[in-house]
Amino acid sequence: MFRMTQTRTRVLTATAFVGAGALALAGCGSSGSGDPDAALEEGGDLLVWAWEPTLDAVVEQFEADHPEVDVELVNVGTGVDSYTALQNAITAGSGLPDVAQVEYYALPQFGLQGSLSDLTEFGADELEGTFAPGPWDSVHSGEQIIGLPMDSGPMALFYNKAVFDEHGIEVPTTWDEFAQAAYDFQESDSDVFLTNDLGDGGWNTSLIWQGGGTPWSADGENLTIDLENDEATQRFAETWQPLIDDGVLAPINGWTDEWFQGMANGTLASLVIGAWMPANLEGSVPEGSGDWRVAPMPQWEDGGQASAENGGSSLAIPADAEDKELAYAFIEYANANSDGVQLRLDGGAFPATTEHLESDDFQNQEFEYFGGQKINEVLAESSANVVEGWQYLPFQVYANTVYGDTAGQAYLGDMTIADGLTAWQDTLKEYGTDQGFTVE
Repeated sequence: MFRMTQTRTRVLTATAFVGAGALALAGCGSSGSGDPDAALEEGGDLLVWAWEPTLDAVVEQFEADHPEVDVELVNVGTGVDSYTALQNAITAGSGLPDVAQVEYYALPQFGLQGSLSDLTEFGADELEGTFAPGPWDSVHSGEQIIGLPMDSGPMALFYNKAVFDEHGIEVPTTWDEFAQAAYDFQESDSDVFLTNDLGDGGWNTSLIWQGGGTPWSADGENLTIDLENDEATQRFAETWQPLIDDGVLAPINGWTDEWFQGMANGTLASLVIGAWMPANLEGSVPEGSGDWRVAPMPQWEDGGQASAENGGSSLAIPADAEDKELAYAFIEYANANSDGVQLRLDGGAFPATTEHLESDDFQNQEFEYFGGQKINEVLAESSANVVEGWQYLPFQVYANTVYGDTAGQAYLGDMTIADGLTAWQDTLKEYGTDQGFTVE
């Protein structure tokens, strides 16, 4: 299963994506009938750009059910690479896919341009309640719905129980306990770290989200950015600064060979990460089978139950797609139809649909890798507890790529994380102004 996470690859330039000034460039797209059922009867060809491997089975079944439809599934890259290709096609006015996989954090950037279709034309607003609150909120752009949730990434604590038991350390339930556990592991064995962190914009903002933070908000072309006075942002900075200063977090980047090796040999004891992680552990850390467990995300306050999302994708339809009705029929089958969703779950995806999240079959599934634990009970509870009201920046893709050049410098000892967040804020304000926003 592909990991759904924001990347720190710094390949995005200020011209790769555009902001408020690009609104006039958005096309009108095909008029169509607005009737996906009629489009299915007529048939046609669809071009889908996506990297999610579980869509292979969906395409196969969709074509079997509708012989007059031919779906071409193409992987043009993941994350930023995919968005750059999509933006280039939008700008060129040719070569557009009918359907594109777009992660939740990237949706606002395309939505602001008017580059994605409003799916309420096809009845997407009638799917209210079909999806968990976090993903459902993420596909909204004002009154528009610009994608259908494909999966979700409610966060939890994945931990190696054998390593915790060996060192006599309790599984943390709060972030204060988490910080203390980081010191305890290092005092017990300097080769063992509670977790790794070298600064990641997507992951760090997920912790701010969990804390109820609102470091930015957008209303059309009006944008407010204020990390310095956001309580949850500053609480994160205060909690994390000692961990950075004292070097108790492993200086390892995620998704590297060293990262997987650390989880395999017991020198990395835990991860706080999205619900899509189990398949990655099973596939890349087979040595950990039977040792790993899943616990709720540590809380900022005793007795809390708040969670946040980390990753997850939608399927969206470009505004200038050639057959939007047929495209909608496909994404509704893949993301909202019970059978279509089940095909992806069978392939290892984590659902965004409440039907599947709440089902006994889903929650009672025992995982041999996790010692027979019913981990979906924990993950589904996390999904239900995602803090509502979070907004991504209209240029969150850009924001995440420059995080390492600002706040990420704190991990190199060049500044405090609070000062780094201020530097990030200044960079984002400047970029927002350059893109035509009125920034406060």
